[in-house]
Amino acid sequence: MPQPSDANIHGDVFGGWIMSQVDIAGAVIAARRAAGRVATVAVNAFVFKKPVFVGDLLSFYADIERVGRTSVTVSVVVYAERHRMDAEIVKVTEASVTYVATDEARQSRPLPPL
Repeated sequence: MPQPSDANIHGDVFGGWIMSQVDIAGAVIAARRAAGRVATVAVNAFVFKKPVFVGDLLSFYADIERVGRTSVTVSVVVYAERHRMDAEIVKVTEASVTYVATDEARQSRPLPPL
């Protein structure tokens, strides 16, 4: 849930705050598939469909789109629940982010087999 410090003077949440939360959600899924450390290497797409406001309850849904030799591309969709008494739910953001599996030296490494 975004706080007042995450918003501009008009009450709209900064896009950068949303991007960081999307990156965290995507990295969790990517790290599970990679069985370890991952690093963000590309933001392939990022669409802000509707504004996010202070007090919105956000839900992040991440799915693996593609798996390469060392990389995992994750799709993340964000929904906001507004006016919780009315339970209005709107899709606010869609993104595609690519992560690379890294070793202790922060060099890319192959993904383990499933």
